[in-house]
Amino acid sequence: MPVSEGSEAPIIIIKKKAAHGGHHGGAWKVAYADFVTAMMALFIVLWLLSSSEKVKKAVGSYFQDPTGSGKLMGSTMGGVGESLSITKDDMSQLKQKLEQAMKTIPKFDQMKNNVELTITSEGLRVELIENEKGMFFESGNAQPSDRGTELLAKLAVEINRLPNTVLIEGHTDAKPYPGASYTNWELSADRANAARRIMQENGMRANQVAQVRGFADQRLRMPNDPTNPANRRVSLIVQYLSKNPGSNAASASKAANAPGEAAKAAPPVEHSAKPENKAAH
Repeated sequence: MPVSEGSEAPIIIIKKKAAHGGHHGGAWKVAYADFVTAMMALFIVLWLLSSSEKVKKAVGSYFQDPTGSGKLMGSTMGGVGESLSITKDDMSQLKQKLEQAMKTIPKFDQMKNNVELTITSEGLRVELIENEKGMFFESGNAQPSDRGTELLAKLAVEINRLPNTVLIEGHTDAKPYPGASYTNWELSADRANAARRIMQENGMRANQVAQVRGFADQRLRMPNDPTNPANRRVSLIVQYLSKNPGSNAASASKAANAPGEAAKAAPPVEHSAKPENKAAH
């Protein structure tokens, strides 16, 4: 439209949008979420460091037993403390726990081939198997060696945490013990009793021992080689935990008095004096 002479030209305003970089999207949200998560983890760690030992154990045990069904002696809190296997289904976990505990013993590598853990119909069997020189007990008597004492003490600490009962067995080889007044029956029972005393002195409860058995040479580990040193051993059996109180002891009594076993099991016998003659049993 033509502008008449003397009139003012119209004012034209041109708006330009400033150029911006690419669209950021929601990337900042992810970074912020990571920051918040890290801060939360930091505060949890700081809280745990200032918490009591009981709280620390409760939190740690949750990740081992999220359902809170763990049971420990002396504790009313599910999942509190170190969770150890106590049932038949979890006995393999107890086996791993004891194996890890024994590895902390100094020079365990020298005796690991003489320790065998087996899950049996009675429970978890831990066998301390002798060699020709006498690994865990002095040759010919019931006096434990330093290594035997140390291993039994470590096992006592771990087993004390369980409500399960324990059977302790002593075995010898078929080599006759010299002299008529002291035989392989007494030797096997004395070794089992010596193991019991050491374990109870190192934490295992007195009411945790269901039976102490002496089998002499009636349950050879290597029947085809009766005089083999591997037949000389002390066995600890952590029994399966039963829902019926007292049934563990009843089953142990039934096993010991089964047909053909009554003549084999000797009662615990303690001797204050040892024969002068020593045999390699």
